[in-house]
Amino acid sequence: MSKKRILTGDRPTGKLHLGHYVGSLHNRVKLQRDYETFVIIADVQALTTHFEHPESLKNDIFQITLDYLGAGIDPNISTIFIQSLVPALHELSMYLGLIVPVNVLRHNPTVKAEAAQHGFKDMNYGFLGYPVSQTSDICAFKAHLVPVGEDQLPHIELSRRIVRRFNSLYKPVLVEPEALIGQVPRLTGLDGKAKMSKSLDNAIFLADSDKEIQQKVRNAVTDPARIRATDPGHPDICCVYEYHKVFSEDELPLIREECEGGKIGCVACKNKLSSALNNLLKPIRSKRTQLETRPDIIWDILHDGTAKAAAAAQQTVEEVREAMCINYFQQ
Repeated sequence: MSKKRILTGDRPTGKLHLGHYVGSLHNRVKLQRDYETFVIIADVQALTTHFEHPESLKNDIFQITLDYLGAGIDPNISTIFIQSLVPALHELSMYLGLIVPVNVLRHNPTVKAEAAQHGFKDMNYGFLGYPVSQTSDICAFKAHLVPVGEDQLPHIELSRRIVRRFNSLYKPVLVEPEALIGQVPRLTGLDGKAKMSKSLDNAIFLADSDKEIQQKVRNAVTDPARIRATDPGHPDICCVYEYHKVFSEDELPLIREECEGGKIGCVACKNKLSSALNNLLKPIRSKRTQLETRPDIIWDILHDGTAKAAAAAQQTVEEVREAMCINYFQQ
């Protein structure tokens, strides 16, 4: 490998939002010229929580690819592929699962938190084991870096443990990955209660129109103690100010001064934020809209990327079989 590799991606459960963008997507776009980048659309992992509605996956895969391309992922230098269509990933996942105790998966904090979020009383086998599947994805491409949000750190640490154990048991053929946290590890949702999430209805999507952005920001939670525009504000407990810290960095000192001095009301402050967000998302939205009318281009990109990914992953699996002495037909 001439360049070090990155493996990154998302589950296709809907369009991407600002939390995805600042959490890892922005990093991927910046790093793709310096690293050989593989972008996985993890449809198998999406099925672990959406197995009752597989019919939605094709459109979700299409939509998430539009988000990637709109945000700046370049298919000429990055490989975008569909997880389920790379057979070597599933084979490697089975081999790695042999060396992972079930209790390690049960006590993974991210798995526990997501199970609670989805209301699972009994976790299905696929959901419990998806961190192993995720490790397989990383290892198959010998990724050195994995851009992730803060909530995925336990998974990356588990991946590192699995790699160390495999290399110790057999041969050192797998690469131990490192996590790369985005500029904002955890972006709070518009309700101010939890991280931004599609399922919690507190997200601004990369595809949202100017009007949709304005409406969502208008409903965002602000300082509850502030009744009148001239009342002194408390920006550190205001959801809107948290967004300004990320998306209006140049104006931040002035926004804070005006808020604390009662010189700007919440409505005007929200209008400033809406303008900043629209300036960020307008070029993404424009490119996305152009590509949406050419589904043939999108599916060709995915077809070619998946073929390239399958070849790379197969090479790793052959090395793994040799390390485990299960390449029976090799002399």
